[in-house]
Amino acid sequence: MDRGLFFVISDFFGTFGRAAAASRAGAAGRKPRHSDLKKLGIDPTAFDRIGRF
Repeated sequence: MDRGLFFVISDFFGTFGRAAAASRAGAAGRKPRHSDLKKLGIDPTAFDRIGRF
């Protein structure tokens, strides 16, 4: 197998894990980590302005 395939699989699971962590934080009424939001392509400062948390 090509090394690129392992990178794609690893990147997929990393992104999925970050999305799950951000979702759990939101469901628990906490702010998601800024690093998770950045990796998901969400601006953390814009997210902070939502005002729900």
